[in-house]
Amino acid sequence: MTKSVDEQLAYIKKGAVEVIQEEELRAKLARSLHQGKPLRIKVGFDPTAPDVHLGHTVLLRKMKHFEDLGHEVVFLIGDFTGLIGDPSGRSATRPAMSREEIARNAETYKAQIFKILSPEKTIIDFNSRWLSRLTSFDLINLTAKYTVARLLERDDFSERLKSGLPISVHEILYPLMQAYDSVALRADVELGGTDQKFNLLVGREIQREFNQEPQVVITMPLLEGLDGVEKMSKTLGNYVGITEPPKEIYGKIMSISDGLMYRYYELLTDVPLTQIEAWKKEAAAGQINPRDLKARLAGMVVADFWGKASAEKAAAEFDRVHRNKEIPADIDQNIIEVSISGTASGKASVSGKLTLSQPEEAQLKPTLSIELIDLLVNKGIFPSRGEAKRVIRQGGLYLDGRRVVDIDFRLSPAEKGDHILKVGKRKFYKLRILD
Repeated sequence: MTKSVDEQLAYIKKGAVEVIQEEELRAKLARSLHQGKPLRIKVGFDPTAPDVHLGHTVLLRKMKHFEDLGHEVVFLIGDFTGLIGDPSGRSATRPAMSREEIARNAETYKAQIFKILSPEKTIIDFNSRWLSRLTSFDLINLTAKYTVARLLERDDFSERLKSGLPISVHEILYPLMQAYDSVALRADVELGGTDQKFNLLVGREIQREFNQEPQVVITMPLLEGLDGVEKMSKTLGNYVGITEPPKEIYGKIMSISDGLMYRYYELLTDVPLTQIEAWKKEAAAGQINPRDLKARLAGMVVADFWGKASAEKAAAEFDRVHRNKEIPADIDQNIIEVSISGTASGKASVSGKLTLSQPEEAQLKPTLSIELIDLLVNKGIFPSRGEAKRVIRQGGLYLDGRRVVDIDFRLSPAEKGDHILKVGKRKFYKLRILD
């Protein structure tokens, strides 16, 4: 059954920050219903990184809402604009990417987005299809339709000018190129994060200059990462990748704060806002355990990308490890083997077997032989000694259930056999000391 204009508007606006202009969108939806012609929805993604994370899915889910309503969604891969680099939110020029990098990343995008979008309904396009064909005359004609003063109004550019930081000419071209994408596609609506608002509004102006009806702009919030502070970003390490193993996604969602949980419910699920508000009140009144709500959220997110069976398995494994304090079932897939006798350093080892029956709270004392930090860095468990020291100082490293508190902790041949190493809250390894 076709939804009315009011019903469509309510569905589209869920989780959105701003609709510019709502009355224009209402008119477009009414015309679409009257003519039986779907609206064309455009969303651009520059393939600057190979992985899609939950932050990206805020837009992908809104695209799916439009698909659910019967509209035409274009997933636009910015293989041309990716060569420029979007200056949004940047205090410096982005480093240039090669065509090969962009092509590889674009292929991973195509493989990942259909975990949310419909392969049958989604149109995938590349903006090199029209931007690479622009002649010098075309480019001059495009740049003549917008002023430098207007471009420099954007916060990113104005702040860099005030700070004396350079702005390259090609960066100024970026908003115009993105705007021309809307002309080429004759977009009715363009979606983007709040950091994209300037670029999206330029699209409205450029469409007018080409005698097209301006697109409606819908901005979506930038999803906070696991820390609840910064925008979700792979660079910051506060992200959840949609291709990560189910148990990793589940564990990361379970690690977020209760307050952030409701934000994730709003932006990453289709749970009605009325239900989310009801849960908030019930949790505040002690009528429901926030942990149970978080487990439900984690299960929903995993199921979106890996299916219900994987979500149930991830939940069972999480409870096994974190509630029942058992060892992960797949720990034999994460074995670190090391031979300590006759170490390359030539240092004599001092025996002093770990007393594994000590209470969990007992602090481990160091022995001489091979430094645990060196082992973990060499095996890729930590990217650097500095990171390993930080985790130890924060109490995030355990050996056989006991916290390692000494950054100089060493292992000796006397510890021959298997030991359980826990890094942070979710990573477990079997440390096997050989002869």
